[in-house]
Amino acid sequence: MAKARAIVKRLKAVRNIKKITRTMELVATAKFKKAMERALEATAYTRKLAEIVADVSASLGESGEESAVSHPLLAVRPQVKKRLLLVITSNRGLCGGYNAGVLRVAGQLLRSRDLAVSLDMEVSGKRGINFYKFQRQPVVRTYTQFEDKPTFAQIEEIANRIMDQYIAGEIDQFDVAFMQFQGIAKQKPVVETLLPIGNLESESTATEADATTDYEFLPSPEEILGEIVPASFKARLFKCFLDAAVSEQVFRMVAMKGATESANDMIKSLKQRYNRARQSQITSELSEIIGGAAALE
Repeated sequence: MAKARAIVKRLKAVRNIKKITRTMELVATAKFKKAMERALEATAYTRKLAEIVADVSASLGESGEESAVSHPLLAVRPQVKKRLLLVITSNRGLCGGYNAGVLRVAGQLLRSRDLAVSLDMEVSGKRGINFYKFQRQPVVRTYTQFEDKPTFAQIEEIANRIMDQYIAGEIDQFDVAFMQFQGIAKQKPVVETLLPIGNLESESTATEADATTDYEFLPSPEEILGEIVPASFKARLFKCFLDAAVSEQVFRMVAMKGATESANDMIKSLKQRYNRARQSQITSELSEIIGGAAALE
């Protein structure tokens, strides 16, 4: 009887856990749909800005206006002496290998970097903050205010500070380690270099004919690049946070679905054990009754 009661108690606990994981799966699914819409919209906007910057830079270069394209954020430093790495993780757990993947690629960068180059780290998310605190890795700035809906105003504040540092020569390269959202079935942890903005041409989808288009600039080319280059950097950084947010919900959705299925399997197994225990108990009681009746005869 005691064994059957223990199984019933455990069965009740597993059912309660199943309710929690199922609810978390549904919540993650709802958040994922909203986050994916924002990420896809940002992707189109970021790509278009990249195309404009690449086209304008190419047009100015062909027209011989070299000084007009020398925007500080486009300039590649001849020698990198100091780098800044931003690692984007989550504030909460229960999202499978999401944080482990981001921390792995960030760790690969830390191990493979040139030791002669100084590297500062900024970390977003409590999971990454706690990890590097345990590893005793120095971190210059931490962020915990970003959840599943990062706003552009929040990212713009960080972007402005980083752009000022780059223009002032305080850093020579800015990288971001995050989970890149490539589709519902594919998310990939990557380290992407955002500064200097030197790879816009490869990112843009402009054709070779588009690159040779003649432009008339009003106002001056300097003012145009002065507006769209910082805007492009802010959009790319914002997209990193949006990709991280939607990827986190995908990982949590998959993890909670797996946990719910495991709970179902465990419930089925516990029911079988309970039925066997109950059957054994009934058989034992019947044997005692039959034995007692035989003794009275």
